[in-house]
Amino acid sequence: MEQPIHRALGLTDDELEMIEEILGREPNYVELAMYSVMWSEHCSYKSSRLHLRRLPSKGEKVLVGPGENAGVIDAGDGIAVAIRMESHNHPSAIEPYQGAATGVGGILRDIFTMGARPIALLDSLRMGEASDPRNRYIYNGVVAGISGYGNAVGVPTVGGEIVFDATYDSNPLVNVAAVGILPVDKLVLARAEGVGNQVILLGSPTGRDGIGGVSVLASAGFGAEVDSSKRPSVQVGDPYEEKRLIEACLELLDAKLVVGIQDLGGAGLSCASSETAANAGLGMDVHVEKVPRREANMEPFEVMTSESQERMLAIVTPENTPAVLAIAAKWEIPAAIVGVVTEPVTFRGQDGVGILRIFDAGELVAEVPAKSLADGAPVYDRPRAKPEGFEARAEQDPTDACRGVDISVELVKMVFDPKEIYSQYDHQLFLNTVVGPGANATLLRLSSPEVGYSKKGIGLSADGNSRWCALDPRRGSELVVAESALNVALVGAVPTCMVDCLNFGNPEHPEVMWELSESIDGIAKASIELGVPVVGGNVSLYNEARGRNIEPTPVLTTLGLVDEVNAVPPARRYRSGDSLVLVGTTESNLAGSRLAWVNLGLRSGSLPKLDYGVHQKLIDAVVELVRAAAGFSVSAISDVSDGGLALCLLEMARTSAMGFELDGIGDDPVVELFSESPSRVVVASSEPDRVIGHFAKAGLPARVIGRVNGSKVASFGAGSTVAL
Repeated sequence: MEQPIHRALGLTDDELEMIEEILGREPNYVELAMYSVMWSEHCSYKSSRLHLRRLPSKGEKVLVGPGENAGVIDAGDGIAVAIRMESHNHPSAIEPYQGAATGVGGILRDIFTMGARPIALLDSLRMGEASDPRNRYIYNGVVAGISGYGNAVGVPTVGGEIVFDATYDSNPLVNVAAVGILPVDKLVLARAEGVGNQVILLGSPTGRDGIGGVSVLASAGFGAEVDSSKRPSVQVGDPYEEKRLIEACLELLDAKLVVGIQDLGGAGLSCASSETAANAGLGMDVHVEKVPRREANMEPFEVMTSESQERMLAIVTPENTPAVLAIAAKWEIPAAIVGVVTEPVTFRGQDGVGILRIFDAGELVAEVPAKSLADGAPVYDRPRAKPEGFEARAEQDPTDACRGVDISVELVKMVFDPKEIYSQYDHQLFLNTVVGPGANATLLRLSSPEVGYSKKGIGLSADGNSRWCALDPRRGSELVVAESALNVALVGAVPTCMVDCLNFGNPEHPEVMWELSESIDGIAKASIELGVPVVGGNVSLYNEARGRNIEPTPVLTTLGLVDEVNAVPPARRYRSGDSLVLVGTTESNLAGSRLAWVNLGLRSGSLPKLDYGVHQKLIDAVVELVRAAAGFSVSAISDVSDGGLALCLLEMARTSAMGFELDGIGDDPVVELFSESPSRVVVASSEPDRVIGHFAKAGLPARVIGRVNGSKVASFGAGSTVAL
């Protein structure tokens, strides 16, 4: 029996009733299609919005928080920084190259929509086990898509992370963050202000390649096999068109020729038209026959829901319209007047309602309140339930079972060189990259044609850890925030704001909703304690394949500010003869560690504790040390997190191409080397006493644990060595 149209479009019976109540009648097919994409999980956040309200988003330097295309902070000296993070998980599982490439294109538009020039990208990737051929196909395609689009459009990819784990088999996570800079007085918001203003569509012609797109793909999991029939829903990107669009839009914004502007991302023209109208409290008439197309005989619902790439919607006064069209022609991008901003009206007895009306060759084919599309989706408080056996697992400490392993053998299993990824990215575009990929965090100068040369800089780090969050989503999320904040401090930046990408399974499963809620509470607590507001983000749900949900995977990108970039900070490259100083206290706990969870399959225990007072002292002390590194003879510094002290030291050794000898590890070497307890860093210096004294002033313990010997062997003591 054929299912009803609204169910085929992903709407429930209750949601259809809500739509009928809003309209006072049955919706037609065009209206149903528009509601289906706008009320999808991807666009409306109907399962997560209730919980996202708990995230703190205000701060002294926050200019724009959640709700706009990107968060914006004040960097000082009249410079603002825009930052955004998004996911393109489901499209990348179906068509890896285009899924990842169009994810990059979409987030760049989020940035320059605010009036900012994009200056950097970061990617946070999670793939299934690398030994599986399909996972390698997805991995190779995703990396190629990011590099192909980012390099061609001219925006450097400057950092990120990669994780391979069976939990992501057939359901990869492709999270991308973008950053841009602009003069504070050039900030633009997505509002269709001004009755009678023209609605101009800029960019690529509209096609069928993106109909439904992420708004459909991101609202359902995958079955036994990835459904290749969904390929037409994956958008196709053109980075050269995007480059022209960036330059044209920045010129329009610099000349103050547009009243408001919005990119056509998820839900396409349905989203851009309804959101800009709703944000201004006005209406809009859209004429779909005027929309440039690259395919013939497209139906109105196809035009309104297509997510074809490289398109922007600009709101322009009639007197500025000729100048806008001239600039579009100069940059060789299509431009068409497709509508007009209209006055609010009385609708079903309510005054001041902005109505979105869609016309096709003079025929009215849809008429709905704009706000009901943009902000009218139901907000669900879905059932939440703690996973069965949660407390029992927390009581099963895996630490004793890990003791006695062969340190060298287990450590080698953890080694992966991300250079095979970032070597494909051009990370020196604009020549603003001071510290690039391969370090704990990236450091960029804040310079562009729009803001000129500036001595100011920003630190950026993208971080996540599904192991911690699978064991305890609340405390695990706190630890991820703490790690990300410390990472930007390692390049001398003061953590200032963050954006998140919350990747979870099927929200219709109570255990998944419990994980999401707990994770949000963890992020909120860490945000408040460390003074790092969440200025934007993304939620990706229905990440399940073959009936199995992925492990909870919140990913965070933290941005820190540097008042003056006057030297290259130390990274992971130390010098022969340097002493290795461990700062912080190691907790005798291997729960959630890579050694226990991945290498030995011990998935239980209670995560190490996080003392916010201690962590904040460490962040402050690290920032001060890095900015005065020469005065302390510091050659290298790195945090201790994933893989513990052992992996931290081995990564420093491989980067430096010289080994070390440890002699201060103690009587419990496996725990000392593989514990992932927080608030620890390793500092390499020829003046260890000065380094120890610096941290002692902050009330932080520090001790020498070894020395760089210049050999090609890393010696961890007790006969455990790894050849570099």
